[in-house]
Amino acid sequence: MTTPVLSRHWSEDRSWTLENYRRHDGYQALAAALKLSPGEVIDLVKASGLRGRGGAGFPVGTKWSFIPKDGTATPHYLVVNADESEPGTCKDIPLMLATPHTLIEGIAIAAYAIGAQHAFIYVRGEVASVIRRLRTAVAEAYDAGVLGPGALGRGRRLDLVVHAGAGAYICGEETALLESLEGKRGQPRLRPPFPAVAGLYACPTVINNVESIASVPAIVLGGVDWFRSMGTERSPGFTLYSLSGHVTRPGQYEAPLGITLRELLELAGGIRAGHTLKFWTPGGSSTPIFTAEHLDIPLDYEGVAEAGSMLGTKALQIFDETVCVVRAVARWTDFYAHESCGKCTPCREGTYWLKQLMARLESGDADASDLDTLTEITDSVVGKSFCALGDAAGSPIYSSLKYFRDEYLAHFARDGHPGGCPLDPAKATAFADRAESKS
Repeated sequence: MTTPVLSRHWSEDRSWTLENYRRHDGYQALAAALKLSPGEVIDLVKASGLRGRGGAGFPVGTKWSFIPKDGTATPHYLVVNADESEPGTCKDIPLMLATPHTLIEGIAIAAYAIGAQHAFIYVRGEVASVIRRLRTAVAEAYDAGVLGPGALGRGRRLDLVVHAGAGAYICGEETALLESLEGKRGQPRLRPPFPAVAGLYACPTVINNVESIASVPAIVLGGVDWFRSMGTERSPGFTLYSLSGHVTRPGQYEAPLGITLRELLELAGGIRAGHTLKFWTPGGSSTPIFTAEHLDIPLDYEGVAEAGSMLGTKALQIFDETVCVVRAVARWTDFYAHESCGKCTPCREGTYWLKQLMARLESGDADASDLDTLTEITDSVVGKSFCALGDAAGSPIYSSLKYFRDEYLAHFARDGHPGGCPLDPAKATAFADRAESKS
């Protein structure tokens, strides 16, 4: 059921060193790629069906093919998005800590394919240990000749910079990341032009997630048929699922795309003892929530979308029956209001008011009209904001109202019962009374 490829050597002693990586065919994929033409490398990745592992699921090879091939002297750039800030997402950081050379080899192959001689890894500034580990690995790669002069063949060098961000969630959006990388305020750009035409320093740029790039060496060595033997037809390959919350053994689980939460829970020891699953996120807090009825949904891009959510970053946050849905959504809404960059009015103003309304609902000071206002403001944010942050703020609200509207209603003061969270001991009987009367 599991497919350890990226995580195969994570538990080994000093797995992050170049010496260890060399023992496991490290940089053999780069040597094989350099025997092909750049176009052949792109065709190989396209044929594999590798899709972006950062959330959107866009085909990686197709994105590489968008880079102009006009032969001009304009530099091409490769940027790795390692600004892992989505609540619940924790797959790229352990990958970079355990096997940073997997990422560096993938960067070298991608840079060769798109004609880039400069690459950047944009890392969350808070994870100092990851930044140190990456910079040490980059120094090893320079000393070994994997980076620097002649790294991509005769006369072609590759320089790699590890850049620490300043802790802004919005910089996970690729154009805001580019703005930050250029030393500007991290805010999304208007598109078009798209990064493939005018990205970093207004030059053609490819931006990929850490896991996307780190998957490339295995594809080059294993081949297209091997990679496509895993996963599903439209979502092939292996990937990392992050399980957190109320599971017995939270952590990273590498498996083929299309595995179900029921199967992942078996690997993770199930929901914590004595409790039952209430709701969960398939791809972090920005994706519409699921419930126990979705345990057997295939966790690939198509299966999750057909069920009404998004696979996103495959951050599965698991909540049992002790968690108040309204309280959880209020915390997420607070996060998105805090992280809004303020560039556009719908998101800047809308997330502020969503935060206020969710706080009132949670505390029990709201009534039915506030619930209507919550829906109206969410409608004014989702699909109206400059980037996807507005959509992310609305997803948990929409989906929680869809599946747990009764729990919102139970927060209202009514029939002599005080308002507030029905899962608080003092109000638990009130929630039971309302549920009973409805049935």
